[in-house]
Parts: sequence; structure tokens; C-alpha cells
Amino acid sequence: QVQLVESGGGLVQAGGSLRLSCAASGSIFRFFAMAWYRQAPGKQRELVAAFTSGGTINYADSLKGRFTLSRDNAKSTVYLQMNSLKPEDTAVYYCHAIDKRWSIEYWGQGTQVTVSS
Repeated sequence: QVQLVESGGGLVQAGGSLRLSCAASGSIFRFFAMAWYRQAPGKQRELVAAFTSGGTINYADSLKGRFTLSRDNAKSTVYLQMNSLKPEDTAVYYCHAIDKRWSIEYWGQGTQVTVSS
């Protein structure tokens, strides 16, 4: 059974930084296409950043230059480094994985990020 466990969320002042982690277990991590999404109160869930099948990274336009996606296959973990945080970055951040072998997707439980002004 695949599990995605997020950590690293919390309360931070505007201009600060956080690093989110998502540890995957239960399958072969290298077959996972990984991404982060977020959902703010009253809004739809939106893509933050994702690894593409070609090995590049897509970022939401509004986040380019502030957020950095990375992965450590040896640790089965994906990271989201968030810098220069703004109050509008406040949301629940979700880790997402697609097992490319069978196109099965998985979600983590989410981690709250709150940015105070």
C-alpha cells in the first residue's frame, strides 16, 4: 500500500522560508511522477510544482523563482523549498504521486502552511 507522508508545514512570517518534505513508501519511488498541490480556503486545489515525464519541472507561474522542487530517490522523498513566502501562500499543501506503470495516483494527507503578514 502506497503512503505519502508530508511534513514541514507551519506558521511563518511573510518573507520567511519553509521546506516541505513528502516521504513515499509502499512502492518503487523511481516509478513515481511527483508533484505538490495546494488548496487555500474557499479555493480549488491548484498545482504548485511537478516533475514532468521528460525530467523537467513545471511551476505555477506565480511561484517561479520562489519555490523549488527537488527529489531524493535514495530517500524516496520529494521536497518543496519555499522562499519569500507571502500571506497568499497560506494553504494546505498536498503531495501527489502517479505510479507511471499503471497510472494510479495517490495523495498525502496535507500539511498546513500559514504565512502571517
